[in-house]
Amino acid sequence: MELILKETISTLGQEGAIVNVKAGYGRNYLLPQGKAVLANVQNKSILDRSLATIKAKLEQERQQAEGLSKKLAGITITIVQLAGDDSRLFGSVTSTDIHQKLAEMGIAIDKKQIVLADPIKTLGEFTVKIKVGFQLTTDIIVKIVPSIEKA
Repeated sequence: MELILKETISTLGQEGAIVNVKAGYGRNYLLPQGKAVLANVQNKSILDRSLATIKAKLEQERQQAEGLSKKLAGITITIVQLAGDDSRLFGSVTSTDIHQKLAEMGIAIDKKQIVLADPIKTLGEFTVKIKVGFQLTTDIIVKIVPSIEKA
């Protein structure tokens, strides 16, 4: 099934791209959600007319993503957590905790942009990926240190 994307989807492509997807995915998800339209002659002509606007918008988004990437590059955040003698945390550090620390530093990102496969459950230093734009990520360092209080 050939579709024209109406918005950027990280697994398929950017807005305005013509993509081939399985019929079920297109018919049951992309079309009803308004994320794509059928790539017929009429819709392709509409796409051709609005291509300059779409390219300008994508370029602006790319520049914003690169700016955020430069702002985040090399940042180290420190999170204080209660921990046992074996360096295991009581609880865990999740993307929500990282999001809150970044917000305290004045960096506004969406929690969904933080790529954390599993919650952090031990003390130490970890590299965490942040999605800043379409196929553009940057790394930050997250240090987990024990709190002074004993549990």
